[in-house]
Amino acid sequence: MNRTDVIQEFDPWNDPLCTCPKKYGLNPYTGCEHGCLYCYITSYIPRAFECRPKRNLIARAEHDLKLIDRSRVISIANSSDPYPPMEEKLKLTRSCLELLARENCKVQVITKSDLVARDLDLLSNMLCVVSFTVTTLNSELSRRLEPNAPLPAQRLKAMKRLADAGIPVTLRLDPVIPHLNDDEVVEVVRAASSHGASHVTSSTFKPRRDSWRRIQKAFPEVATKLWPLYFKLGQRHHNSWYLPSKVRQRLMDEVRRACEEEDLTFAPCREGLARIGTGINCDGSHLFSG
Repeated sequence: MNRTDVIQEFDPWNDPLCTCPKKYGLNPYTGCEHGCLYCYITSYIPRAFECRPKRNLIARAEHDLKLIDRSRVISIANSSDPYPPMEEKLKLTRSCLELLARENCKVQVITKSDLVARDLDLLSNMLCVVSFTVTTLNSELSRRLEPNAPLPAQRLKAMKRLADAGIPVTLRLDPVIPHLNDDEVVEVVRAASSHGASHVTSSTFKPRRDSWRRIQKAFPEVATKLWPLYFKLGQRHHNSWYLPSKVRQRLMDEVRRACEEEDLTFAPCREGLARIGTGINCDGSHLFSG
């Protein structure tokens, strides 16, 4: 049986906590320059904070499109931002979008970059949903937490541009970190709503060894408060540590209530919490039209 190369099954590990519908992932780049302290890719991608374009990507993607279930969504991207600084010149993600638009594929774009607005002409004429990750409205905190990513205000501005053009946009409020950004969740949801988002996906911080060390180094006082929550009272799932279920429930309930106030749909991501979402696709893919 032929195997795909660059368009691969999303969640090949079959994590029982993953509630996403069956879909594919496509990462135009290997590694990500944003350098977010909480990022999980450093646990499985060598030189994860060094962004490298994939060679012969379009030819490889064309090959894969002949093998996949074309009714499924293709998510760009899950292990690297599809809009790193070099994308402005290389236009590798744009080339992927051109290909997928020609093939009438359903596409989800996940990004922290305002550069996505450059491709508004393509996105407005294809089946797509664009998800913006915003973890804080505080520029100073964002610079410490997501040192090389565009500032939150830039992301929100791009979100509004896309929403005004009729493109479905969602907010990824992910991760929520107690004692660091959990006091902002209502404000972030309201900001996203006022900039055109119609759905929110949220998740709590689930540290692995490497991401925990980065948070501990950058925010030692916060880490001191978090340590017993994760490593004494929490639990381990696969390679990640989870907050106690009551703490996760409380944080996600707060996000849910904020979404209800703004008339947004909501779903948690990989939390294993019952009766908390609004019964739709957690990733926002229910927003596809056409």
